[in-house]
Amino acid sequence: MQPDIRTILGSQREEASILGSLDTKERLERVLRIDNYLRNEKNLQGLYEALYNDLRKPEVEVIATEVGIIQSQISYIKKNLHKWDRDHKVSTPLPLLGTRSYIRYEPKGVVLIMSPWNFPLNLSLVPLVYAIAAGNAVVLKPSEMSSHTSAYIRKMITELFRWNEVAVVEGDATVATKLLELPFDHIFFTGSPHVGKVIMSKAAEHLTSLTLELGGKSPAIIDETANIPQIARRLAWAKSINCGQTCVTPDYVIIHDSKKREFIEEFRSSITELYNSSGTGTEKSPDYCRIINHRHFKRLNSLYQDAIEKNAHLLTGGNFEEEELFISPTLLDNISEDMSIMQEEIFGPLLPVITYNDRSEVKDIIHRHPNPLMLYIASRDGKNIKFFMDGNPAGGTIINDYMLGYSNPNLPFGGINNSGMGKSLGFHCFMEFSNKRSVIHRKWGSLGLIYPPYNDRVLWMVKALYRWM
Repeated sequence: MQPDIRTILGSQREEASILGSLDTKERLERVLRIDNYLRNEKNLQGLYEALYNDLRKPEVEVIATEVGIIQSQISYIKKNLHKWDRDHKVSTPLPLLGTRSYIRYEPKGVVLIMSPWNFPLNLSLVPLVYAIAAGNAVVLKPSEMSSHTSAYIRKMITELFRWNEVAVVEGDATVATKLLELPFDHIFFTGSPHVGKVIMSKAAEHLTSLTLELGGKSPAIIDETANIPQIARRLAWAKSINCGQTCVTPDYVIIHDSKKREFIEEFRSSITELYNSSGTGTEKSPDYCRIINHRHFKRLNSLYQDAIEKNAHLLTGGNFEEEELFISPTLLDNISEDMSIMQEEIFGPLLPVITYNDRSEVKDIIHRHPNPLMLYIASRDGKNIKFFMDGNPAGGTIINDYMLGYSNPNLPFGGINNSGMGKSLGFHCFMEFSNKRSVIHRKWGSLGLIYPPYNDRVLWMVKALYRWM
């Protein structure tokens, strides 16, 4: 039996110095335990069942958006950990002649990872493998909403690690609150900006460092030069995968008025092609996920009803079946800023469409909202692309496609301000879980020439030294 939370933390603190002293090979061996577990077909079958029960996620999406991403990150760690886990030399200024300077990446100690329900395996294990690679002990708190997958994660971690190395703690918000009362050395949280603020205030009590992967309203700009049939199909898929419950999904469209009609037609036909090719309805598609629970279903229905009551026009979709937790991909226009759908992150398959005529209007629309996690631009005009990027800060930008921001470990992933702080993936994630210790090692010489007693000669030498820097 796993002990209580405080006992786990105490034991992990004792173990942290041992884990921190492991060499690259030993750390990598621990990371590869997870990779090997997920390559076992019997284990995969259990995962398919868990994710189907939580989100009715099809097996292709389990591999493409959960397992495959984890394995690609592990592969990247395998190729690069030996470079990260060594001294990083830096140049030495002239006044420090005779010394050698370098940065040493060492583990922070005991870290807390709090993961969400929308990609419950991926967003639990990706930060976990980087935390292990950096040499930390870890407490992982998966979401109680995706309870089947959380149970799967706990079973897996219990088989692979001792609880004083990695422990999974399940439970609701009460358990999360108890965890946040403890003095962890780092907290990695993925979720909403609202909860992120709560976690930040709790972390401040212990001066705990943070990585916050949040979300917000990510706009999808489509200008007059965009390839509409191509971009509409890509956007229809991006808004529908995982039933729109994705932090990087386009939250609303800003499209040039001249392309609106064509976009609507292409979006409708793309949804039919992707999820209703048999003509039996999207709700019958085995490839379309469901809303996580009734609370989120009612929240999305409320956003939709509020928009309709304030004169939004339904362009396609609008089918809500609460018993099945089904909401069809839904396109709305005649949107105004006073609608609730424009005041909060949607996190579902509802897509408002706003039109513009002059590109300067686009910045005005985006600036009404906090900085987004992702900025999407569909254009074949380089000047337009530059214009839309300049002055519109975002965590990342994707041009002429969607949902790619979490796919390249050579690029940092994360938000800015309201959409997050800190970065993940690749070396950036390794650094989040590491203390960057600066080291200056004197090999010969000294600064004795400028020691007291001070005189004109010492003053001249000090001035000369800093003129040379």
